[in-house]
Amino acid sequence: MPKVKTNSGAKKRFVLTGSGKIKRKHAFKRHILTKKTNKQKRYLTHSGLVASCDCGEVRALLALK
Repeated sequence: MPKVKTNSGAKKRFVLTGSGKIKRKHAFKRHILTKKTNKQKRYLTHSGLVASCDCGEVRALLALK
């Protein structure tokens, strides 16, 4: 059986933590920032975790288990 390739877009976007969770960045922080409040931009700066319902799909893209 051939090796499973990692999705090259996913490997740039997600990081696996030590406890096995998947870390991600928030969307909507790239452009059109003038209409967003400082508080909104500040909260978008911090990284988040992938929701549990999406973890299976992301793990498949990263070729984990």
